[in-house]
Amino acid sequence: MSLERGDDFASRRERLRAMSDEELHSYFWSLVDKITEPLIEEARTHTTPSIERSVLLRMGFSSVDAKALVAKMHERALLGHGAGRIILELAKSKGISVREAGAALLEGRYWEELPI
Repeated sequence: MSLERGDDFASRRERLRAMSDEELHSYFWSLVDKITEPLIEEARTHTTPSIERSVLLRMGFSSVDAKALVAKMHERALLGHGAGRIILELAKSKGISVREAGAALLEGRYWEELPI
């Protein structure tokens, strides 16, 4: 059995009424940050090889390459940094494409240079 919540919109609205558009905008984004912060932390600390493979698949890697990259990152205890983020940051730092960065890792290059 759930209790019905009383309608208190008018009273809650009063403090917002005096805000400018800029203040409302800032307030909105502060609430968004407050709401998403626990979700971001959960994602940062709880991942799985399956999730990381899925990210790499969406970045354009084949399932074979995604599986191999995730396995190599798992062996090095890097999955907590995010497989996709690692490859993206490597690509940016080397001035190469994401696919080239992934291929280089599969060939054994750049592991010691990962920007983590």
